[in-house]
Amino acid sequence: MVNSIHATLDRTFSALADPTRRALLARLGEQDGLSVSELARPISMSLPAVMKHLDVLSDAGLITRTKTGRTVSCRLRAAPMEEAMRWLAHYQKFWSGSLDRLATLLEK
Repeated sequence: MVNSIHATLDRTFSALADPTRRALLARLGEQDGLSVSELARPISMSLPAVMKHLDVLSDAGLITRTKTGRTVSCRLRAAPMEEAMRWLAHYQKFWSGSLDRLATLLEK
């Protein structure tokens, strides 16, 4: 179970580490259900390169793809990011407490 959670987090953070993939997710966050060609249009790289980025996002569970005829549409899937946010929130509590103690110390 622990390994499964860590594997999911690893895939999520790995997928989010790339600026192109974050840009693709941001576009899907603004307008869900875009086709692959619509997603690729503003990005200055080849369609096959964009598709490789979409593969990484799909493997991480951050997007789903559906095919209607010859058109492949992508949709954002937030569940893996929610899990990452829960993981980060745990450490936010730690850092917030540490920073509060530092502020108190500096005020003395």
